[in-house]
Amino acid sequence: MNRFERYLTLWVLLCIVAGVALGHFFAPFFQMVGRAEVAHVNLPVAVLIWLMIIPMLAKIDFAALGQVRRHWRGVGVTLGVNWLVKPFSMALLGWVFIGWLFRPYLPAGQVESYIAGLILLAAAPCTAMVFVWSNLTDGEPHFTLSQVAVNDAIMLVAFAPVVALLLGLSSIVVPWSTLLASVGLYIVAPVLIAQLVRRLLLRRGAETLERALRVMAPASMTALLATLVLLFGFQGEQILAQPLVIALLAVPILIQVYFNAGLAYWLNRVTGEAHCVAAPSALIGASNFFELAVAAAISLFGFQSGAALATVVGVLIEVPVMLTVVAIVNRSRGWYDRGSAVRRLNNQRAPTP
Repeated sequence: MNRFERYLTLWVLLCIVAGVALGHFFAPFFQMVGRAEVAHVNLPVAVLIWLMIIPMLAKIDFAALGQVRRHWRGVGVTLGVNWLVKPFSMALLGWVFIGWLFRPYLPAGQVESYIAGLILLAAAPCTAMVFVWSNLTDGEPHFTLSQVAVNDAIMLVAFAPVVALLLGLSSIVVPWSTLLASVGLYIVAPVLIAQLVRRLLLRRGAETLERALRVMAPASMTALLATLVLLFGFQGEQILAQPLVIALLAVPILIQVYFNAGLAYWLNRVTGEAHCVAAPSALIGASNFFELAVAAAISLFGFQSGAALATVVGVLIEVPVMLTVVAIVNRSRGWYDRGSAVRRLNNQRAPTP
């Protein structure tokens, strides 16, 4: 990591403070920017995400995607955590913390709605932002891309049934326009642009591509910090108006993130998967597709509902919390590689002299 990336936590904290302050003092401007959306997908945020992930996607050689089948253990762990553990663990945490421990401190009429919002948040695995977290951990880019694609495909058929089961509703109104627009804007479009850029640069030689990627790299971190300012600016007034409610809602979300990330990381170590796969696997298992969750909460419960607020809290803590997971994964690599299953499979993969 370069010097700027080593102090990324400090820049994130400064951006959070700046976002809240700017959102408070320049609320009309941020409201105007927040309204620039299609199907509940904010276009300025989408552009910043493009700037974040296109340099990372340009590193991917699509001809090598077939190699992902070697990492079937990581694929299985990630899908299991995303779809068999995360929604149900969040439902349990929501019922324990929001429905029981924190109930006396929350508006009585919103408790069930808060729990519903937490479930909606956990039932949608993260998509585009995962490329950022994977890049910060030197994750295997082909594995990351394939997992994002598989999760998007599963979401089309599994999101509504999982949420319906946990909320006890007979039918769930899935905001299909948001889901499809998000996949198109956050995944399909940047992948196509990145591959076009990659091919054009490779025509001038591999060194040209490497130089271009080094030049584009600072844009990714700058866009990440700008996204953070926007997200906190959008909700600056709400943060200042309901700090206790937001703090209490953040507790089960934080526990859920660290629990699922730790579970995925540990399962990959037990099964002997390489660290470059275990890192993005843990990050994909922990993060959430908050755009879909917010849109679903608004569609089901209304803009002013507790469910909508709970999903917004997920938006607010997503970036700073995931950066701590990135730091933990990076600093624990030595411990990870000392695992017996990892060492055994690494020896098997090593070429014989």
